[in-house]
Amino acid sequence: MPVARAAATGPHVLRRMNVAAVLAALREGDAPTARVTDLATRTGLSRPAVTRALTELRDCGLVEFTASAGTPQLGRPAQYARFRAEAGHVAGVDIGPHKVLVMIADLAGTVLACHRAAVDEGSAGPQLFGTVRTALTAAAAEAGVPLSGLWAVSTGTPGIVDRERGEVLLAPSIPDWAGLPAVSMLREWLHCPVSIDNDVNLAVLAERWRGAAADTGPDTDTALDSLGSAGTGSDCLVFVQWGTRIGTGIVINGRPYRGNSAAAGELGFIDLVRDPDAPPGPRAADGMGPFEHLVGAEAIHRLAVEAGAPVGDDHDIAPLFAAAEAGDRAAVEVVDRVAARFARGLAALLLVLDPGRVVIGGGVSRAGDTLLEPVRKHLRAHALIPVALSASMLGERAVALGAVRHALDVAEERVTAAQVCR
Repeated sequence: MPVARAAATGPHVLRRMNVAAVLAALREGDAPTARVTDLATRTGLSRPAVTRALTELRDCGLVEFTASAGTPQLGRPAQYARFRAEAGHVAGVDIGPHKVLVMIADLAGTVLACHRAAVDEGSAGPQLFGTVRTALTAAAAEAGVPLSGLWAVSTGTPGIVDRERGEVLLAPSIPDWAGLPAVSMLREWLHCPVSIDNDVNLAVLAERWRGAAADTGPDTDTALDSLGSAGTGSDCLVFVQWGTRIGTGIVINGRPYRGNSAAAGELGFIDLVRDPDAPPGPRAADGMGPFEHLVGAEAIHRLAVEAGAPVGDDHDIAPLFAAAEAGDRAAVEVVDRVAARFARGLAALLLVLDPGRVVIGGGVSRAGDTLLEPVRKHLRAHALIPVALSASMLGERAVALGAVRHALDVAEERVTAAQVCR
């Protein structure tokens, strides 16, 4: 089926669209090598137009031509083109108050190295930036990729982010991180495009790409929009990061939704009818919202202690869910209470957005169906339309993987604009 493309005027624009279409069709085939005639069929372009686009991609170093292999054929041998995923590399960086996770990937989105660096407790912005540099250097070395060879770097961070200016406006969980010109400093160091976004907004990209919300296969009309795309996934999706803090990433009609001030999805600050001991106001002195004080990881630990249910040291709630799965009465009651609270808050979001799927990530999601099944039960009492609810399959890799996904999009923009050609 030909790939649908928007109309264009002018030879330059048309040529750029043809290059993008051919590159995407080659990248998204069953194998990295394809016949020129097959590419013409997939894109709906003429064979000469495909050949011209492949020649431009070859000049950029992204494609190489090969002769047909296998059984000898009569007549002129078929011409094949191979996508050179090794021609460039991108980095995705998850920056948080406790860890920095860096992934290095090739242009097919294959992760070549994943490096995790612990962040010293209480580290402020400048110290955290130093950890980011160290982790990037280590990850690149593990992948065998020079830092100068990165085509794009995308970073994710907690808080409210101005993506256009590359600034963190608010980050309650990281002292002195807001206002630090981390993006410009990384650009000066790496000499490549560097972007920043809210971490949960990147996690939702990963879930649509390679997570619980991904399609089983690419959609031929819309999936061929980037170098590393492997399917578009759910078009209307909410991803909830559920840990000590609670935030959401939102996709509407296939596009991330961030809101007017990039503050959309701050579920942790929704104010339900509070318990008598809940802190007043939209934000407590610790920077956490009312909903986080009701169902965040620390709140779950507190409820378990009050009920005499099993918990571990240092706010470890894994024993609570293990006990609930085993049928411990006190643990089951605590989990059900938490699920009821969470369902009420989540329902407010679902009633407004009507997503087709909700994916739960973060540390609390490791409880799996022991927690999610009660959440589903309580959601039925609040939601008008059933919604698919599942746990993330990506774990702590979601943000970094989403950053890789975004970096690949930036890399493709450089390719189609012929900015990487020499």
